[in-house]
Amino acid sequence: MNQANTVTVKILDKEYQVACPKEQQGELTVSAKYLDKQMRTIRDSGKVIGLERIAVMAALNLSHELLQASEQGGMPSTETPAPAIPPADDGVFRQLNNKIDEALYQLRQLEIG
Repeated sequence: MNQANTVTVKILDKEYQVACPKEQQGELTVSAKYLDKQMRTIRDSGKVIGLERIAVMAALNLSHELLQASEQGGMPSTETPAPAIPPADDGVFRQLNNKIDEALYQLRQLEIG
């Protein structure tokens, strides 16, 4: 069984502690940087205000990219490649969905506090 370590990632200048197996830390870091870039692009457009809304828009954009990549059998075109996700693995999608839910919950807590 993989031991989970805590990794600190920075998204929109806020630090988040994320449990992650050692062998996936590199992928987590790349994913966090890609998410940060996507959220900054949305925020800088000035069309979306609020961390939760920015996070939801980024999640929708990333989900769209993931679905397109799954249909085409490849990965989305990015400067920093996201980790490869097998298209037929529903468990991976559930894990990603859970991580998005947790991130949105944490963002809501930050906005409330």
